[in-house]
Amino acid sequence: MTETNPGPAPDIKTAQLKEQPTAVVRETVPMNALRDFFGRAFGAVTGAVQAQHVQLAGPPFALYRGMPTDVVDVEAGFPLAAPFTNAGGEATTVIAGTLPAGQAYEALHMGSYESLQHTYGAIMERMREDGVSPGEAMWEYYLSDPGAEPDPSKWQTLVVWPVA
Repeated sequence: MTETNPGPAPDIKTAQLKEQPTAVVRETVPMNALRDFFGRAFGAVTGAVQAQHVQLAGPPFALYRGMPTDVVDVEAGFPLAAPFTNAGGEATTVIAGTLPAGQAYEALHMGSYESLQHTYGAIMERMREDGVSPGEAMWEYYLSDPGAEPDPSKWQTLVVWPVA
């Protein structure tokens, strides 16, 4: 599997999502600064959630609003077992959010983050085939920790793209 040969096409499934409370940090970030943003955001959210004694309900995620260009409107954080109360006064402001309910397409991406566009392209093609339009926001659950698994070919990212 390489950038030019991304491997087998992802298995794309439809899902009916339930609304999920989250705690996030939202910013407009240059694409080449996402790694630093994620480290800062995930750390800030973890601290704020622990301070409120709210349990995490899933892996870290990033929600993207609109199609990314050289900058992206992104929020990064965690799904929660209970609603979060906005925490102010921090250098990185953690806010309450939600992952929306509705119909979506999901695909498990195996490999580096740099090859995620192949999975997004496959989902978009499937949406076209099914006669539906992609929503304005999509998100990725990061199922692998690059700090614990240094081999990018083993990284797993669940891509979720709601229907408009």
